[in-house]
Amino acid sequence: MNERTLLSRRRFLATASLAAGAAASAAWLRPARLFAQQPAAKIKTQSLRGNVSVLKGSGGNIAVLTGKDGKVIVDSGFSAAKLQIGAALNALSTDPVTHLINTHWHVDHTDGNEWMHSAGAIILAHVNTRTRLSTTQTVAAWQTTFPPAPAGAIPTETFTDKKTLHLNGTTLQLAYYGPSHTDTDISIYFADADILHAGDTWWNPLYPFIDYSTGGHIDGMIQATERNLAASTVNTIIIPGHGRVGDKAQLTEYRDMLAATRAKVADLKKQGKTLDEVIAAKPNAAFDAKWGPATEFLGYVYQGV
Repeated sequence: MNERTLLSRRRFLATASLAAGAAASAAWLRPARLFAQQPAAKIKTQSLRGNVSVLKGSGGNIAVLTGKDGKVIVDSGFSAAKLQIGAALNALSTDPVTHLINTHWHVDHTDGNEWMHSAGAIILAHVNTRTRLSTTQTVAAWQTTFPPAPAGAIPTETFTDKKTLHLNGTTLQLAYYGPSHTDTDISIYFADADILHAGDTWWNPLYPFIDYSTGGHIDGMIQATERNLAASTVNTIIIPGHGRVGDKAQLTEYRDMLAATRAKVADLKKQGKTLDEVIAAKPNAAFDAKWGPATEFLGYVYQGV
């Protein structure tokens, strides 16, 4: 065992929940804030269109497509909220859970995989997600090491570049971004409804976490956002991994923030500034009122330029 404590996924979540009160003023990206999900967390359902809805309140935003082929779910949230997520799913329809798609490997998007698989879901993801969930992973920014996920939580169907599904009378287009938030991220486009789930390549309106430990990079985040914009129109509904469901105009603001931050931090680093000096220079002061405290985010950008 290395210097980071090897925790089970559920133990990590429990520890984070206990620390949540003390971390109330901390940034979103610290584990106590990101992973503090109480078992009694309230799940809020937002209906979109074309039988697609979003469940919010447990980990990342969960998309649900209902229909005769059964529920198709994007991301599974935290297992501690199984009862609440299950009740929200049942309120949408009596269709069984048949397919689960993971946008990437992180625990706040995959911890519910095992129970959804037990309920009947085939789990689909990028091949790198299967690899990450099947092996021990350390996220340096969280100072946490995760053991392999249970066998029932591992994706059984994978792809490397693109995959198309035809379910519930609609076409779902899955596409790999390349290294961005992690090296496992994919988008899911509900073609008939014109809804794009961007996973954690978009946080709205929040400064994103970039997991360099498992292949993430600021340049990849910008490239992924450019791809999301190219795939969208003014009518496209875009689901972020965290935060509010939005549109192309909001995503454009996010892209501009990412690009501006990268340029400013790269220039300061080229001048020989340390990370502490870059943070002290407050290069993101104009963005902070909307996106939140920039300290952690500036660290992720500094690491990649």
